Amino acid sequence: MDWLFYRIEQLAFIGNNDLWNLVQFPFMQRAIAGSFLMGLLGGLLGSFVTLRQLSFFSHAVGHAALVGVTLGVILQLNPTWMLLPFTLVFGLVVLYLIDQTDLASDSVLSIVLSGALAIGVILSSLIQGYRGNLMSVLFGDILAIGTTDLILTLLVLIGSSIFLLLTLRQQILLTLNPAVAQVQGIPVQLYRYAFVVLLSFAVAVAIKAVGVLLVNAFLVIPAATAKLTSDRFMRFLVTSVLIGAISSIVGMLVSGIFNFASGPSIVIIQFFLFVSIFCWTKLNLKVA
Repeated sequence: MDWLFYRIEQLAFIGNNDLWNLVQFPFMQRAIAGSFLMGLLGGLLGSFVTLRQLSFFSHAVGHAALVGVTLGVILQLNPTWMLLPFTLVFGLVVLYLIDQTDLASDSVLSIVLSGALAIGVILSSLIQGYRGNLMSVLFGDILAIGTTDLILTLLVLIGSSIFLLLTLRQQILLTLNPAVAQVQGIPVQLYRYAFVVLLSFAVAVAIKAVGVLLVNAFLVIPAATAKLTSDRFMRFLVTSVLIGAISSIVGMLVSGIFNFASGPSIVIIQFFLFVSIFCWTKLNLKVA
């Protein structure tokens, strides 16, 4: 038994040393800062995405970003600079199509997503030679985040915070009852399109951290977890932001210590947190 405790202490000491050494590197410091900012952004926008049932929309925008990524690789441009305009145009076009057709929104999203994915796969087959840039964006590589990425993320976070907090009353009413918001003179369409712009930018910058395949989880899981513990909107919003930020940092540290992929590490931490809180709330309900 003494040997077991000694071994645990030894592993903890090694882990602490590894962690301390890791955070000394500039790339790790940028990755932690980036994960924190993206966690805040994901928690903030994700709370509205969850309540407005836009998770499939963000899912479609994230997966369709494959076209922007492959275009950036083919044109030998920074994929981030291709992702920003592409996700913005794609998000606005999809919202316009939903408004202009009688089809259900999930049908429109499925059609556009399938078409965009097909185009992305065909374009990716045209790439010759090394495809490292494509793979890193598909699966996430926050360790490669640069100063420009941090600035872009910070700008999107500041813009989203200012817009949502200054119009918080209108946003809450629009979320809970769009018809009443329309009657009260709130520019519903303007706010809807503005939110899609912010959401598209958020997807574009978050892809750097978690990749195209997991970006939707990055937006949805923190907010869904917060919803399990909160029955008031402001508490729900703050909890979602905190969960997004903390889980991103923890996932980033786990990724660095165990040499796991950064995106999946962040999402798996969020997933375990969701399952833990879900089980805890269910147990409390049974006890009560």
